[in-house]
Parts: sequence; structure tokens; C-alpha cells
Amino acid sequence: MTDVLAIDGLVVMRDGRRTIDGLDLHVGRGVVYALLGGNGAGKSTTIDVLLGFVAPHAGTVRVDGLSPAQDAAAVRRRLAYLPENVALYPYLSGIENLRYFCALAGIRLDRQAAAGMLAQAGLDVAAHARRVATYSKGMRQKVGLAIAHAKHASAMLLDEPTSGLDPAAANDFARRVREAADDGMAVLMATHDLFNARQVADRIGILNAGRLVAEFDAHTLDHAELERTYLACAQPAGAPA
Repeated sequence: MTDVLAIDGLVVMRDGRRTIDGLDLHVGRGVVYALLGGNGAGKSTTIDVLLGFVAPHAGTVRVDGLSPAQDAAAVRRRLAYLPENVALYPYLSGIENLRYFCALAGIRLDRQAAAGMLAQAGLDVAAHARRVATYSKGMRQKVGLAIAHAKHASAMLLDEPTSGLDPAAANDFARRVREAADDGMAVLMATHDLFNARQVADRIGILNAGRLVAEFDAHTLDHAELERTYLACAQPAGAPA
């Protein structure tokens, strides 16, 4: 399997300490990889490196064979990024936001095609022409998923995507992410949500103090076993067992 996201020996230094410490992580096409870890474990920093916002101190990082540090613009064209709160223009409609962000990426999308993309992402037709200011978080994320599909992104980076969603919305989002992977996209999802990670991911890694301390197939553990493994692996250094 060809790796879309390939991280080898990554080290990131901040304020004289290693926030990422020798990270190896690979995500191939059609794979959802859930990266678990507590606050400060290095999940968001890993995503920032892939986007070219943070430069590695050591190691190699490749997105579709390209280095984010050397060719960030080309890498970002291949990536779709959904942060915890998807940044859309509140006074534009869902269709207008989708067409605008596609235009920034050099993609022409008429209203009919945009409506089809939004429907595919699960956004109710009645919401397509409404201002995004009236949308729930789950609805904004569906616009973000539509943008990812329209860009024909090679990989999607998700940072705490289910935070603040009710169970139904989280379940629907997980299904849409799984569909994106089944269409051939590589997905890296940084999350605290153990249930969603096990539900949608193929692989799970646990990050602690910038180190990948455990990695396994998602379906080798049930939820209780995953919770025990996470609690054992994600404790801060020096915490009681």
C-alpha cells in the first residue's frame, strides 16, 4: 500500500524541549488513522507539520511524496483540513462557501454541482442556501467534508472533529469520514473520542509526550480494552499507575 502521509523520525523542538520526539507514522490510501493522546501530547503539532505550518527539527515528512517544509503550497492543495471549528464565512450560504473555497483552489463549481457535493456530504437540501451563521457545528463540518471531496484531496486531516457534537451528529460524521476513506482518501484524525476512534478507524496510535507509545488495528480491542490501553499509555510521565 502506498503511504499518502509518511512521517519518519520526526522531531519538533519548542522552547528547548522536544514536543515531537522521533515520531514514525504512516497512513495509506483508504485508511482512517486515529491519533489519540491527551492535551499537549503533540497531536495538533503533528498536523501542523503536515500542513507546513511547523518546520521539523529532524526527520522526514512527506504528503504524496512532497515535503511540506519545502513545498507547502503544493502539499496543501493535496490536503483537506478540518479543525475543531471549521472556519467558514458566516454571511455566505453553504453553497456560496463551497464554491468560494473551491475557487481559491482553482476549481470551478456551478451551483448545481455544489448542491450535489453538499448533499453527498449529508447537508440537508433546505440548508444549502441558508447563511452559515445559522448552522450547527455538525452542519459546518459537512460543508468542510464537501470541500474536501470537491478538492479531490489525497488526504484529510481532522483535529478533534467530534468535540461538541451530540451522539447522532458524531455518528453521522464518522460515517461520512468512513465513506471518504472508502473512496480512497487517507484520513488522519487527532481525537480524544475513544468511541468514535474505534468506530471509524482502521488503525489507532497513542501519542504521549510526542512519542508514539502504542499502535494497533482498531478492531483488535473492544471499547473497554481500548479505554484501559489508552489510560495506561497516555498518562503523563511520573503519574501513578
